[in-house]
Amino acid sequence: MKKIVHKIASILMAFVVLLSTMSFTISMHYCGDALVETAIFHEVEGCGMEMEKPSSDSCAIIKKGCCNNEQVSIEGQDELQLQVDTISLEQQVFLTSFIYTYNKLFQGLSKNISSYEDYEPPLVRSQLFKIDESYLI
Repeated sequence: MKKIVHKIASILMAFVVLLSTMSFTISMHYCGDALVETAIFHEVEGCGMEMEKPSSDSCAIIKKGCCNNEQVSIEGQDELQLQVDTISLEQQVFLTSFIYTYNKLFQGLSKNISSYEDYEPPLVRSQLFKIDESYLI
């Protein structure tokens, strides 16, 4: 049971490190005020109602489109290393004593020693429950 819990905890911690260091972008496409499409890691395709952009030499009146795209970027951590040179002497002493005592805490006996395995139970001479009972006649 202890090994299973340890493996589950280590897998969860690996996912936490993975998710905290990963950067990703969420793209969203809105038609008016309604969210039509979302995409992670790539651009959205759109709903097909986007307005064409006129060329720079045309003098046409430009109609404002109802669709717009938004992107949200989530940046992950870049630095995960603990700088050992900033640990003081007191912290080093505490860490070494903690690790030493923690390792000694879980070291069990190499062999389970029990003193009752060599002895046999005593023989029953009389039935004690019949001696102590009183009968009403």
